[in-house]
Amino acid sequence: MNKIFRYGCMTAFAVMLASSCNTEKFLKEEPLDFYTPDNALNTAADFQSATNYLHNRMRHILFGGINLDANFSLRYATDFAVNATDYNPPVKLNDYKNTMVPTFNVVEVIWQNVYTVISNANVIISRVPKAAALSEADRNSFKAQALFFRAWGYNMLANLYGGVPLITEEITIPRTDYVRATRDEVYNLCRKDLTEALLYLKDIDAVKDGAVNKQAAYHLLTEVLISLKAYDDAINAATQVINHPALSLMTQRFGRRAGKPGDVYRDLFELNNQNRTSGNKEGIFVIQTDYLNPASPARDVIQWAIMPNLTNLRVMTSVNGAPPSSQPAVLAFNDQLAGRGIGWIRPTKYFLYDIWTDPNDIRNSEYNIVRDFIMDGVPKNSDAYGKWYVKDGFKAKAANFADTIRSWYPVLKKATFSEGDFPIEVIQKDANGNPLKSPFAGQLLFNSSGDVYSKDAYLMRLAETYLLRAEAYIKKGDKSKAAEDINKIRARANAAPVAEADVTIDYLLDERLRELYVEELRMVTLCRMGLLYDRDKKYNEKSGLTIQPYHNLWPVPFSEIERNTGAVITQNPEYK
Repeated sequence: MNKIFRYGCMTAFAVMLASSCNTEKFLKEEPLDFYTPDNALNTAADFQSATNYLHNRMRHILFGGINLDANFSLRYATDFAVNATDYNPPVKLNDYKNTMVPTFNVVEVIWQNVYTVISNANVIISRVPKAAALSEADRNSFKAQALFFRAWGYNMLANLYGGVPLITEEITIPRTDYVRATRDEVYNLCRKDLTEALLYLKDIDAVKDGAVNKQAAYHLLTEVLISLKAYDDAINAATQVINHPALSLMTQRFGRRAGKPGDVYRDLFELNNQNRTSGNKEGIFVIQTDYLNPASPARDVIQWAIMPNLTNLRVMTSVNGAPPSSQPAVLAFNDQLAGRGIGWIRPTKYFLYDIWTDPNDIRNSEYNIVRDFIMDGVPKNSDAYGKWYVKDGFKAKAANFADTIRSWYPVLKKATFSEGDFPIEVIQKDANGNPLKSPFAGQLLFNSSGDVYSKDAYLMRLAETYLLRAEAYIKKGDKSKAAEDINKIRARANAAPVAEADVTIDYLLDERLRELYVEELRMVTLCRMGLLYDRDKKYNEKSGLTIQPYHNLWPVPFSEIERNTGAVITQNPEYK
């Protein structure tokens, strides 16, 4: 760093500098052993490191490294889930009207962290032309990947907030004069960035697992074009993905548990099954993470947040005819049912019970949504030991209100792990070091450690590409083609086809729930489509009570408006 010495120009120090009084030259930094903006990005290795950081920041947002409330708000307070921690009395987004305001920390955290991705992408985009050490191919590749990340960031901001300030160059001096672009101007920048990126990105079968690829850019471009009402272009972009020979819906069992009871939908979410190296041809862009790997350190908080807090589950049970007393329903979390859960994101009744109209739909099979379990925590001589919690009537006798909110609801297996997946250090052991098991199967997990494990997660999957193309067809007015695409997904799920006459945007959103639950950032989807209010009002038993139509867009963070003293960043309508 610069050291400013308080000497006059005629001091001995000045003589050492050839008796010069050139203060500017004296203060100029000439780093020999540390990085500065001028010397950090020169070689291909430098730019690869900077690109890796974009992946890191994206994972930081999507896996919950930013802030738990902010991460959870991308899924709950929608038609998919409620906030189960602030349920009664309702606060946070269970009380939309009083919480979703410009000073709400969630809107600031998402805004700032997405702009961090954009800012770092801009550094790469700005510096690639100046990097003489790069080959032309590397120059084009790194810029294309950065353009993809910038488009992803701006698309997310436009979906949530509407128009936002557009920053397309590296920022080297402080600025306080930002103004909002229109929402369409933001989407058009995304379109421009992705169109340029597509010239240089490689196909999915020519890159490593988790790398930005051409089909991921087409998938993102499809969504952007729908937002721009360019439906024919959106259909063409989606078709580029759907028709690519290296991609297909998985319709046969595959991967590490293909020989065990289950179905192909469960296979899609088994540990290590998400990438092409596992035989998966459906994943388009997969967020990478490895247990205890410092290169991908983020844990995905979704398993911990969306699983019920089973060890707090208590039932009324009688031992040898004595009056019923409260007893724990389970010995401990066990890896057959789920990892450690805390029950912060509770699926809505609409998702859990109403949308599953076809009994043959494998997405609602016992392998994918566990709706009952055998109790092992009560005394062996009680009337509850070895009984089913739901089927045998004990759910109806839950010992306290919290049991039905946070401690028990159906387990969404795509968000958790399978028996035997957890590392040995989170398995409970007896005095001889042998793993402890429930009498009814499943190794017992330490309550404080069963949530540390992460697995790769889909950001984009081919099933969603079909549903995006169906959305474009619906909005274009071609219900027949939309039904064909939706029925591709339903056929894989062993569900009855939808009739053309029944295809609506509401039906499409239901199908997205059935296919993409947990994976999808549901808040972003509903805000993008302007339907957060409609769907939340109808189907969320808590936040639907207070949500208002203007909540279809999030407020611009007050802190961003306040510090922008050189110009005015306008607020979204009706926010105060």
